[in-house]
Order: sequence, then structure tokens, then C-alpha cells
Amino acid sequence: MLQPSAEQAPLIAAIDLGSNSFHMVVARTSNGEPRILERLGEKVQLAAGIDEDRQLSEAAMQRGLDCLGRFAQMVNHLPEGAVRVVGTNALREARNRQEFIRRAERILNHKVEVISGREEARLIYLGVSHTFPGMDGRRLVVDIGGGSTEFIIGQHFESQLRESLQMGCVSFTQRFFRDGKITPGSHAKAYTAARLELMSIEHGLRRLGWQQAIGASGTIRAVGLAIKGAGYGNGEVNREGLTWLKHKLFKLGDVEKIDLDGVKPDRRAIFPAGLAILEAIFDALELSDMTHSEGALREGVLYDLLGRHHHEDVRERTLNALVERYHVDLEQAARVETKALEAFDQVAADWDLDPERHRELLGWAARVHEIGLDIAHYHYHKHGAYLLEHSDLPGFSRQDQQQLALLIRGHRRNIPRHKFEELSDDGARLTRLCVLLRFAILFHHIRGPQEAPAVRLKAGENSLHIEFPEGWMERNPLTSADFAQEAEWLKRIDFDLSVR
Repeated sequence: MLQPSAEQAPLIAAIDLGSNSFHMVVARTSNGEPRILERLGEKVQLAAGIDEDRQLSEAAMQRGLDCLGRFAQMVNHLPEGAVRVVGTNALREARNRQEFIRRAERILNHKVEVISGREEARLIYLGVSHTFPGMDGRRLVVDIGGGSTEFIIGQHFESQLRESLQMGCVSFTQRFFRDGKITPGSHAKAYTAARLELMSIEHGLRRLGWQQAIGASGTIRAVGLAIKGAGYGNGEVNREGLTWLKHKLFKLGDVEKIDLDGVKPDRRAIFPAGLAILEAIFDALELSDMTHSEGALREGVLYDLLGRHHHEDVRERTLNALVERYHVDLEQAARVETKALEAFDQVAADWDLDPERHRELLGWAARVHEIGLDIAHYHYHKHGAYLLEHSDLPGFSRQDQQQLALLIRGHRRNIPRHKFEELSDDGARLTRLCVLLRFAILFHHIRGPQEAPAVRLKAGENSLHIEFPEGWMERNPLTSADFAQEAEWLKRIDFDLSVR
């Protein structure tokens, strides 16, 4: 996608729809660096509004939408590509997230992306590495959120290991401290649950190792300040301070009685759960201390956005790694991508396709449409779709991955119409992209550098007419047969393909 340059869009913004809080940063770009102009944050506790059926309550949605209404005035006039809005664990979990996303996008006038836990971890590390003093060794970065906790080991600006666990200060409050009482028993249950979660990743983290531990969340900052207030440190989290703080909370016995340095009133209810998770992390990873970084997810989103502006898009690196891993025929992929984008440019206006977002999506799909061949030729389009939907693809949102997977699933044989229709907001346009991808693949069905004719495309609402040079189809019967068969496949979705 062609993104606005720093001169065209000097203001950029990142919005983090967290499970506990929503945050927004607005920055001005200068010499490739963001200069923060505004920071806004509100406790929304979206995760507290998810019931046992994983439905997000209307009250929780409204809290979030009210907050976004206040954010909107600063961003809804900014151009597409200047604002990135990311949703984390609560929106990953909520089955009815699309309802919230639709309403949020109407308010913000920008797309909302739901990112995977490992993508969240990548962005957190990016934020920390750009805002925390540099060092030569590896860093362990921990971010305790409302619904999940991310762990990253990296060096300089590159993360090397990324993990996300289903434990957070809001979700653990709902499970273990719902009544607001703080007892050794409730703390032990929360601590044990966290240790059980950590068992799946602690060996891998410790095997890689680190020289410095950094915390990047409000929970870790609040614990460090509370410990400092008691005289056990200078703002870092340490074992002696954790022990003191735990027994202090036991003595208080109730979240309403928490009155500690650094613990704001709106954090009191979730503070005991965050402390239990942090203590479990210290024990599982044998930490002695942890410093705090102000930079985290939202700053990482800003720097990622800047990378896209300056042609350092991590998504390009991700796709290049994917085609290398699955031994894609690069020359064939390039031929198909070129032809698909040529076709797109001819019909985009008639089909109401976005010249940036949809063009980019089609190019990606063309580049990776054959990754499933590395598994098996039989049903390779289904293998490729599964890989795209379920792999960790740094830089891509879940929506991006689902749409890419659907294009790959539909690029040959039968198009799963019902799956396209489930994407109610963009299903029709995605179907049209799929038709263009199929056209480009058939056009280059005979692999090789042979000269290809120029063709003209004319699009109707549910039709595509392809005009080859006079006599060319008669001289190329295999291509003619391919397109005749393709017309039959497209009839199944009530789409008319004609070739002359």
C-alpha cells in the first residue's frame, strides 16, 4: 500500500484497545522519528465485560465506544494510513467482536485491527527498544495486560522469541478477587494459576537467556512505585519489595483499603491480581529485579507505522520469509502478481475496489498462492489457506490473515461462497479480488517466460469480460479450455465470465 509520506501526513497516531485500558498517542514525524504531542488513556476494562460464552456485554462495548468518541476528535480527520488502531486479548476472545469493531470504525473513521498475541509481543518489544536506553546483550521484556501477558526476548531492535499467555490483571481479578477481598488463599490460587500458565514457556525463555529484565505495563510500574514508596528500591521491582508488598496487601485485606504510592484509585481493584502474576513470573524465571519502560505497545505501533511510511514494512519481510520457507517458485509468483495487479488497475473503479488496501491484499495473495504446494499437490489451495490463517505472521492483523487465507482457499476449483459472505463488510469486494487472482493464475497456467498478450477487461456488477487479441485464443487451445472451465466454476457463485 502506498502510505502518506512524513511531509504529506506529518501527524500519525496509534490507538491501543487494551483489555484493561484504551490508550492513544499522537505524534508529529520529524526526520523519521515520532515526536509525541499527546497521550490519552482511559480505564475501560473491556475484559471484565466478557461472559462465560465469550460475549462482550453491551455495557462494556459502550464504555469503549464512549472512550473512542473522546479520542476521535484528534484522529478522525487524519488520512488513511496515518492512524493504526489495534485490538488485543479482549477482542481476540470476544465472539461478537465484529459488532464492536463496526461501531468503533464508524466513530474513528479508521480501520480497527485485531492482532495476535505474538504480534502484540513484537510491537511491545519495538516500543521498548526504541524508548529504552540501548545495551549490547539480550533483554527480557514482560507486559502484564488486562487479559494476556506477553514475553519477549530480543537484542537491539529485533525480537528473537515472542510468547503470549492467557493471564491478565483483569481476567485474574474476575477469577480470584471478584469480591475485592485479599487473602493468602485467593493470592495463592492466582499465583498457582499463573505458574501453571508459565510452565509452557519458561524453559524456552531461560534457555535463550537475557542480561536485563524490563517491564512494560502499568501493573509493573505501579508495583515498582509502591515498593519505592516503602523504601525497598528506586522504582524497580525486586524480590524483597514483592515480599513486603504481598504481606502489606494481606494486612489490608480489601482492595478499597489500598492506598499506596503509585497505585491510582482506578487500579486498586486489579492490583492484587497483577501482583500475583508478577510474583509468579519472578519465581518461574528466577528474576532478581525488573526495571520499567514507559514505551510499550502504542509506541511500538507508532514505530511500525513509521516503518511502513519509509518502506521498511515488516509485512514484506514476513512474506519473503514465508515464500522462502515453503519453496515458492518466485518467477511464477512474480508473473501472477504482475498480471493480477494489471487486471486490478483496469477494473478497480468499476468494482469499487480500494486502490491501496485491496490492491495490496491482491498482490500479497498472488505472491503466496502456491505455499501449500510444499505440503502436497492435492488440495494445495486448502493447505495454503490453513498456513496463512494459523501461522504467526509479524505485521499482519488477524483480519489480514483471514482475508489472505480466503483468497488462497478460493484461488482454484470451487469458491467457498458462504465463507466470503460471512465477511459481511467486504465479502463482495473480496470475491472480486478472488476472481482477479484466478484470472492471473489461469493466464500464466503455462509456466515460463513466453510472451503474453495484452488483454482488456471490462467489469460488471457480477461479471467480467476478457478480450484477447484477435485469433490468440484459437492459437492457444489450452488457455481457451482453461477459461471455459473457469466460466463454469464461476457460474456456481452466480458470476458471469465471458472471453473473446
